[in-house]
Amino acid sequence: MTVHIGVVGTGMIGRDHIRRLTDVVAGAEVVAVTDVDAELAREAAAGVGARALPTGQDVIDDPGVDAVVVTSWGPTHAEYVLAAIAAGKYVFCEKPLATTAADCLRIVEAEQASGRRLVQVGFMRRYDVGYQEMKQALSGLGPVLLMHCAHRNPSVPTEYHSDMAIQDTAVHEIDIIRWLLDEEIATAQVVVPKQTTRKFEHLRDPQVMLFDTESGVRIDLEVFVNCQYGYDVRHETVCEAGAVRLPDPGLLHSWKQRFGAAFDTEFTEWVSSVQAGNLVGPTAWDGYAVAVTSDATVEARRTGKTVSVRLKDRPAFYGS
Repeated sequence: MTVHIGVVGTGMIGRDHIRRLTDVVAGAEVVAVTDVDAELAREAAAGVGARALPTGQDVIDDPGVDAVVVTSWGPTHAEYVLAAIAAGKYVFCEKPLATTAADCLRIVEAEQASGRRLVQVGFMRRYDVGYQEMKQALSGLGPVLLMHCAHRNPSVPTEYHSDMAIQDTAVHEIDIIRWLLDEEIATAQVVVPKQTTRKFEHLRDPQVMLFDTESGVRIDLEVFVNCQYGYDVRHETVCEAGAVRLPDPGLLHSWKQRFGAAFDTEFTEWVSSVQAGNLVGPTAWDGYAVAVTSDATVEARRTGKTVSVRLKDRPAFYGS
């Protein structure tokens, strides 16, 4: 069975996923695309023999589209994910699931009302070989005590602001922390060390985020988005009986180099799960939990206080 896919958003990540679905993933065909830039959509469509449609709603409503990939501007995600649920179509949404926790909760509630899982969120680090090996290793090292994380970018565009270090960058670590530990983050704090001179006046960089989980695991996360030398993601988990860390891939210059294979695996498994009618990847609840944690961390940065992360009770719909 070929899954006929509509893509909403043909910017950089959208075009990369169109290429991936066309050239890498078996059993998928991109048949319709759209973008606020109609010319960009036409170019993307022409490259794969798809139709360029006027709006995201047109893509979702197209009877030739089996499943939807949302890679548009973040504030539009909730609209398109909710429309896909209403149409009864599987939808893969790049992070964030939505830009507010309230909209994420609306998606969670709509999906439950539909009676089946339709939504997957693009937390691709779960598909990275290094993180998967780390999760396997943790089962034999006793209780986790500490985590040390770092996320460094060579640079960011001028529109990048201080809260984006949390909302756009740290969300990947927030999800992977939850996934590795199988528990939620309970509190968030942000401290700002000595600042790099290689940044914009409106940006605090680097930042250090401190989290405690429900069981008391302490996590420190360095986010440094103007490190200049390359794209560098690090992670070490310290347990009672040992420690495990990500392998060092060497000097890299972009997220595509570091996580390209993880994206390939993520979409290969998503298409297979759509074919089987049984989604198994990151859920709408994961998107909601990360949004609530992100909001608490932004509040902690702005106030200088330690802020509690307050989630709704997890629905049985999403398992334990």
